[in-house]
Amino acid sequence: MYEYRMNSPSGALYLMRNTTYNYYDEEQNKVRGVRYCEGETSIFVDEQSENPVKTPLTFKMGIMVVPKSKPNLIEFLDKHPGNRANGGNKFHLVDYVAKKQASLDEEFVAADAIVMLRTKPVEELLMVATAYGMNTDREFAEIKHDLLQKAKVNPAGFMKSFDDPAVKMKSKINAAVNYQIIKLDDDAVRWFDTGQQIISVPAGMDPLNVFVRYCLTEKAVPIVEEIEKQLQ
Repeated sequence: MYEYRMNSPSGALYLMRNTTYNYYDEEQNKVRGVRYCEGETSIFVDEQSENPVKTPLTFKMGIMVVPKSKPNLIEFLDKHPGNRANGGNKFHLVDYVAKKQASLDEEFVAADAIVMLRTKPVEELLMVATAYGMNTDREFAEIKHDLLQKAKVNPAGFMKSFDDPAVKMKSKINAAVNYQIIKLDDDAVRWFDTGQQIISVPAGMDPLNVFVRYCLTEKAVPIVEEIEKQLQ
């Protein structure tokens, strides 16, 4: 069975105009007229009988299901200028194989994310948890449970977070905040003990994100080294 769906369904029943269209035949190197007539063995006008009867093209609830026993209708719809595959905007063929493959890929990615959660060292899991802003001062099973929810929602993003420099830096900064090495104020990032400003934060911006971007620059190398030294 072949399933064609309208790009913009229009009511319970839609009768698509069945007219003659010009089609460029590469094999014969010429433009030929095509139309669908159920009683004809070909969709090409020059191969049809003298008095063909055009057949209505009906979409029910935006869907037309065509059995493979109607190859001429399938060929006509595949060559139709309204088909999305031909640049049209009327309807498209539902590719269930591609949909199943995409679904399968998503399932595999989700499975890989869960495997990663089960096999990664505790230090790396805590790093990602800290980057997510989770409270890590609790039972590790609770932390893994929350990480599992993140992995289920966005498995690809969860896996990438282990190699993302921004995630690693965010984890380091969150740890520095928790250990009162730095503090994130709305207007600036400061050293906790002296109150000395490290960088200013533009109005309306998240100080954590601003500081993460700053710490990934060469200019911030001494600041990052000092934070790492105090974290040790």
